[in-house]
Amino acid sequence: MFRSLRILLSSEIAQVSCIRTKASMAKPVVATSNGGGLKSHQIFDREDKYGAHNYHPLPVALCRGKGVYVWDVEGRKYYDFLSAYSAVNQGHCHPRILDALKDQAEVLTLTSRAFYSDVLGEYEEYITKLFGYDKVLPMNTGVEGGETACKLARKWGYMKKGIPADQAKIVFVEGNFWGRTLSAISTSTDPSSYEGFGPFMPGFKIIPYDDLNALEEATKDPTVCAFMVEPIQGEAGVVVPHHGYLKGVRDICTKNNVLFIADEVQTGLARTGKRLACDHENVRPDILILGKALSGGVFPVSAVLADDPVMLCIKPGEHGSTYGGNPLACKVAMAALEVMEEEKLAENAQFLGEFLRQELSKLPPQVVRLVRGKGLLNAIVINQEFDAWDLCVRLKENGLLAKPTHGDIIRLAPPLVINKQQIDEAVQIIGETMQSLLC
Repeated sequence: MFRSLRILLSSEIAQVSCIRTKASMAKPVVATSNGGGLKSHQIFDREDKYGAHNYHPLPVALCRGKGVYVWDVEGRKYYDFLSAYSAVNQGHCHPRILDALKDQAEVLTLTSRAFYSDVLGEYEEYITKLFGYDKVLPMNTGVEGGETACKLARKWGYMKKGIPADQAKIVFVEGNFWGRTLSAISTSTDPSSYEGFGPFMPGFKIIPYDDLNALEEATKDPTVCAFMVEPIQGEAGVVVPHHGYLKGVRDICTKNNVLFIADEVQTGLARTGKRLACDHENVRPDILILGKALSGGVFPVSAVLADDPVMLCIKPGEHGSTYGGNPLACKVAMAALEVMEEEKLAENAQFLGEFLRQELSKLPPQVVRLVRGKGLLNAIVINQEFDAWDLCVRLKENGLLAKPTHGDIIRLAPPLVINKQQIDEAVQIIGETMQSLLC
């Protein structure tokens, strides 16, 4: 399968390989249609006319998904190697999660937190016992989870650490990404996130990623209440810190009486081959943020977990959300977590992630500079003479969807229900697409 991926030894072999690649290139499979509805270009035009221009999607209009596959409106079938930025770890339209959604939707969808519901406590008990925390604060989106964690940390800083009023600081790292609210972009080092949106929120300090010395120095400041970090940086291009970094973070935060906030919105819930990415080093953050796959991609659900000394710093009326903890979200989240556990998605991600990186390492070195990742959160860094966007468009034309970041990095994060045969087929598409760049 991978014969065409080996380094070419002569120009004659290269010519033969190009001919063979063009002939054998995997094509999108026509599997369904959208019933005579709009064509892709019409969908592109309609969004362009009526929608805000805050995204730049690949030119594909999707209308259906199942497992590891999605289909466009013309009926072409693709491997989904983005998984909605890891929101569909359980695969598209998982029947068990959909059943939970449908069953609860016919009974009670929303009460707001003005009243109790019969589902919220059930969910709270389930998720806190699963992850080993005293309390959970339910929200809707990942960025709301980050905002909630920051509020919790500040309140703890004032109530428990004794930081003078309005002086609490939270430390972040370069390359972080946790959303696009004003607070989130106030911590960003990416100009495309923050330029033109100032003034920025005070009370945030930024240090280098994967630098324990910098963290030690920053947290000596008695007004620092927390350090918030992604165990593996996703949007930055799947940047994996050195082994021992998370353990060092835990030790330094404990030593300097600073809360360790783990942003596991993208890295959590089996994506990296463990239930949490922090589990790779057996460290326990003081505040854990979850989102994305917490709903299996069918409903916005996020959560912030902490123990009583932190969580009970916030009193009634000091934080909330109309939809946070709604009965529909609670049932969906429990089903999504049960699927993660019972279908052993972490174990599958661990095994197939190692296999995927092994096969990706065989890609043409003329194109690929570096392969990195953990579990089924991976990235290929391509050489500067090639354009990641153009490569993703070629991949789309050949039946696989991925998205570039930072111009030279392509994230590869398929649903965790993928199997070895499907990984083989996807690697062949990736390899032959890259080989075509050399012809």
